[in-house]
Amino acid sequence: MKFRTEVELRESQKKIQVEDKIFSIGSCFASEMSDLFHQGQLQTLSNPFGTVFNPFSIANAVKRLHDSEFYTEEELILFNEEYISLDHHTGFDSRYIHQTLHKINHHIADGNQFLQETRWVIITYGTSFIYEFLPKQKLVANCHKIPQKFFEKRLLTHQEITDAIYNTVLNLDDICKDDVQILFTVSPVRHTKDGMTENQLSKAKLIAAVHETIEQFDNCHYLPVYEIMMDDLRDYRFYKDDMIHPSVQAVMYIFEKFGGAWFAETTKTFIRENFSIQKALAHTTADEKDPKYVEFREKLKLRIEQQQKKVKHKIFP
Repeated sequence: MKFRTEVELRESQKKIQVEDKIFSIGSCFASEMSDLFHQGQLQTLSNPFGTVFNPFSIANAVKRLHDSEFYTEEELILFNEEYISLDHHTGFDSRYIHQTLHKINHHIADGNQFLQETRWVIITYGTSFIYEFLPKQKLVANCHKIPQKFFEKRLLTHQEITDAIYNTVLNLDDICKDDVQILFTVSPVRHTKDGMTENQLSKAKLIAAVHETIEQFDNCHYLPVYEIMMDDLRDYRFYKDDMIHPSVQAVMYIFEKFGGAWFAETTKTFIRENFSIQKALAHTTADEKDPKYVEFREKLKLRIEQQQKKVKHKIFP
């Protein structure tokens, strides 16, 4: 008997190799996946603008990265004694304008360089809703807890979303490696504050727009992450206590499903061993001079050295 509807991922003909660079951008789920790539010691860069949820803001971020266009003082605003960019996550905010700009522009420079060497891009859309900052008539990525009266909330139109996706692909195709593969996902995190019906409408618009747009590109693919969470893992035991975000177990399940379809066999083996090493590195003892512990650390060092021989980039720094 079957007690769940499992979502199968079609195996890709192109595979992620151990030396490939992976760029990810989008919602917090994109960061969680990137964290797992990092733990597996793959070369990855995630969200140089911080978490970004809507297609318009993601397209804007990719364009700025593509052009290596730095931000200026005129683009920042002062709120609650901090200088902020409405295109960025709150993690970039600071009390000093030069510090905010340095942090923002440093990430743009790093992102631009990384994209030029990237073979894989993962984009995770979270919502079709967007906010306009009325004083500047500007569509924003983050409201930074500025009072609601300064914003107008609306759904992006279908044309706005498809245009944003299309332009994102064009910029990535131009700056990344010639054979770059772009994987689109819709975040399984439900934006319940928008309302349950509104959240479903928002996600539906994203899914429809992605499918319509990527049909025009051979190097673009859709990963059914949203569907895995909604249909395969449709039990609240796969959610965190907030009943909104996927649990660690659910994220790992999705990662394994993804890896099964997109990782080369050598990459799977490489990541599996690195996960094991990462777990061993977390082991501590009250007596670091204990002969057994010293032997354990020496064996662990040898395992890391064996893994390092498989790649040119530095692992377990």
